[in-house]
Amino acid sequence: MKSFFKDFWEFFWEKKAWWLIPMFLVFLILGLLIVFAKSSAVVPFVYVLF
Repeated sequence: MKSFFKDFWEFFWEKKAWWLIPMFLVFLILGLLIVFAKSSAVVPFVYVLF
């Protein structure tokens, strides 16, 4: 997992693709929200967001 993020960082550094970082962060946050809210008491509040 560590090398995965290292590879991404090197890609962004070499290609100067800084504009992709916010997009990946949003996808990561939404993915974590879906995983952690899958079977918890937070589910009704997640539906309100979408």
